[in-house]
Amino acid sequence: MRSQSEPASAEPGAIARPPLVREFLLVAGLFLVYKFGRQLATGHTAEALHNAHRIWDLERTLHLPSEVDVQSALLHGDTLVHLANTYYATVHFPATLAFLVWLYLKRPAHYVWARRVLALVTAAALVLPFTFPLAPPRMLAASGLIDTARVYGPSVYGPPSSDHLSNQFAAMPSLHFGWALMVAIGLIVATRSRWRWLWLLHPAITLLVIVGTANHYWLDAIIATAMLGAALALINPPHRTASTAGRGTRRLVSEEPALVGAGR
Repeated sequence: MRSQSEPASAEPGAIARPPLVREFLLVAGLFLVYKFGRQLATGHTAEALHNAHRIWDLERTLHLPSEVDVQSALLHGDTLVHLANTYYATVHFPATLAFLVWLYLKRPAHYVWARRVLALVTAAALVLPFTFPLAPPRMLAASGLIDTARVYGPSVYGPPSSDHLSNQFAAMPSLHFGWALMVAIGLIVATRSRWRWLWLLHPAITLLVIVGTANHYWLDAIIATAMLGAALALINPPHRTASTAGRGTRRLVSEEPALVGAGR
């Protein structure tokens, strides 16, 4: 009888957990690319503001809900808007990292799939700031929105002219939303709990936060969703069996033979 401490990968047909050091370097690289890669496309202030007007006008043409209405709801109380700013500043990275760590420990095959999807979406998202720099709505006077982080705190951005840690003219796509949606989809696919659909609250709250705090337009989230959809179409998840959620006796077998052993 197999010991409870024995890795699941020891079972025939199971997916071996990828090497920890390699995965740490890959995931750390993914986060660093997200954090610093967009700096390569800094500047272009006039073009970014011009594109912001174009996006704002396009949203009105498409009859999308006004971002102003979402922000007005947040501004009913200082506590609510402060919570929204805090969510924007502190949940994005930790939630995604916790998601990847949990998959790595509990669902190795799903971890490899999720890491690939996130890497592809992140890499594709870094192209847009070069071709379509975009100022966020908090910088667009015509929007009537305020920078809630600057007014109520906490804020993760400094003045655009002196902020050397981020490119504030890379609003599209919203990786805040794209990553949050992938976290929810990944957990829904990798688990079987009847409550797993509640994970969709994470991207739903993230969407309201990024729009209400005037950091993103609706179209930023729509484009992020489209990019994630394309990545999910290109990278299929492993076959899910009853053992995916720790139930039953059947094993998880990868859809891609290349995953077996090394999870490359």
